[in-house]
Amino acid sequence: MSSMEHIGLVASVIMPLFNVPLIVQIIRRRSSADISMAWLWGVWICSLLMAFSGFTSKDFVWRCFTIVNLILFTGVVVAVCKYRK
Repeated sequence: MSSMEHIGLVASVIMPLFNVPLIVQIIRRRSSADISMAWLWGVWICSLLMAFSGFTSKDFVWRCFTIVNLILFTGVVVAVCKYRK
């Protein structure tokens, strides 16, 4: 792997980690009222549809991003649905 690929790999794992503060904020407030359901389902469905490309790609960075992003954004979906009033 080249140094640029290493940087891409690190970024592909770090970027989805920004979902964690959102999940924590929802849990602390016990509310997800400020999250648009259209946005939530739109992003999650698009992520699911793109995941097939990521799972079958030979590009290791894209595969890593797909897996980490899908797991963490699914966490956002679960937190929003659980704390929706």
